[in-house]
Amino acid sequence: MKYTHTNINSPNWVELVNFYTTVFECKLVPPLRHLHGEWFEQASGVRGAEVYGAHIALPGYPEGGPTFEIFTHVAGVEDAPTPWNGAGFAHIAMEVEDVEATYQKLLQNGGSSDGKVVRSYYPSLDKTLTIIYAKDPDGNCIEIQSWSMGNTA
Repeated sequence: MKYTHTNINSPNWVELVNFYTTVFECKLVPPLRHLHGEWFEQASGVRGAEVYGAHIALPGYPEGGPTFEIFTHVAGVEDAPTPWNGAGFAHIAMEVEDVEATYQKLLQNGGSSDGKVVRSYYPSLDKTLTIIYAKDPDGNCIEIQSWSMGNTA
């Protein structure tokens, strides 16, 4: 058994793929997807199911590792994303070299945040966590984090 992907539904899959490939260095995994037809309706249980999209490889894994599957449903996405502290899937987390630089890149590419970059020392680990919860252009929550040795908080 192995974990393969997480799906993100977006009103504009192309824009969201561009965001994750630019900010977090994800890589496009061909082919582009266009899923529809009787088989897809039967598998999904959704009458008229049709999606366009792509898979993007997550950074830090060898080829064939987990991906984001970013789709746009032809019928559209009606509900807003779940807030990071709501029920269900809450957020994804990306460990980066420089939280502040990645956060600035996120902002420059259509992301946002209600929080700020903070540091917190974990004495039991003798490590400092640098972190911010931010949002992609569709409002999905992303935890951007970095760990450093010692107390740098």
